[in-house]
Amino acid sequence: MSKRVKLKKPRLPKLPKLKRAHKKILNDIPGTLTYTGYKDQKHVTVELIDYSPENHKYEVFQDVSNAFNKQIPGDISWINVNGLSDIEQIEKLGQHYNLHPLILEDIVDTNQRPKIDEYPDYLFIVFKMLYYNEEGVFMNEHISLVVGENYLITFQEADGDVFDSLRQRIANAKGRVRNAGSDYLMFAIMDAVVDHYFTLIEAMSDRIEDLEDVLFSNTADQDITQDIQELKREVLRLRKAVFPFREVVNRLEKIDSNLIDEKTISYIRDLYDHVTQVTDSIDIYREMTWGLMDMYMTTISNKMNEVMKVLTIMASIFIPLTFMAGIYGMNFEYIPELQMQYGYFYLWGAMILVFLGLLYYFKRKKWL
Repeated sequence: MSKRVKLKKPRLPKLPKLKRAHKKILNDIPGTLTYTGYKDQKHVTVELIDYSPENHKYEVFQDVSNAFNKQIPGDISWINVNGLSDIEQIEKLGQHYNLHPLILEDIVDTNQRPKIDEYPDYLFIVFKMLYYNEEGVFMNEHISLVVGENYLITFQEADGDVFDSLRQRIANAKGRVRNAGSDYLMFAIMDAVVDHYFTLIEAMSDRIEDLEDVLFSNTADQDITQDIQELKREVLRLRKAVFPFREVVNRLEKIDSNLIDEKTISYIRDLYDHVTQVTDSIDIYREMTWGLMDMYMTTISNKMNEVMKVLTIMASIFIPLTFMAGIYGMNFEYIPELQMQYGYFYLWGAMILVFLGLLYYFKRKKWL
């Protein structure tokens, strides 16, 4: 596993409201290619990385056809396609590698659930790549893999991913990638994605701690409900991506294919353990996030109870005083105390004694 990066209590950025580039047509013909994502990248870029223990080559093209002639026989070829909105380029690549039409449909359908399909000559894997970009915006990107004997093709919605460290390892001949086949490259790509799942988990953990500190400090305001709701959406988005992906890795560990070496199975098994750890953490943070709203409502209720207690005590103090004032405010002609020389001051003294007595009583009961 690559080194994980710990974020220092970031605030989860809010996703902008985006409009889908295209919508899938109901009852369309199976195998019809319709890009359903948000990132309408007009110009597709194709990265070609050819490598072996002795050689390494990196090139970028604007047309997938140019990459076909640049592959070195015997080397492992990693073709990375950035941009899914150009259907023509996807079809060219599918024809060259004889990919099934349903695979091409799933590549451009960003609503496709993570899955793995096994074919005689290649494996097809779909999952979600989640990460924070340089601006700190939460990115949810649809990614597909086609793994062949000496090649691996990745399809991404747009430029920018989490594979820069992997490209550097290949270029600098660090690790096992240059000495292994396309199956290990597949593992390395999935491992990089899972590493960034951990980064998101750490960020959400810090965010939950921050919200709990605000709630317990009695400084929570109405805006905190928006933060909690945004956090709930982030947890659900992560859960929706990771839980099906665990099934993919589990099946990949048990799959019987000539494309996967026995040594790579051990790494895939370790990857499954890490995905399981992520899913367990998601369940924990999901419950904690759901509890934040209950905690906020409890805090509001406690504040209201404190206000009501103060008002009740004030009312209890003035009820007897109001009673006494009401008695001597009646308009009867004969009230014995009206003729007393110091009756007014006696009444004030009695009212003050009642007031102090009630304060003492409430203090003894620890209601104040």
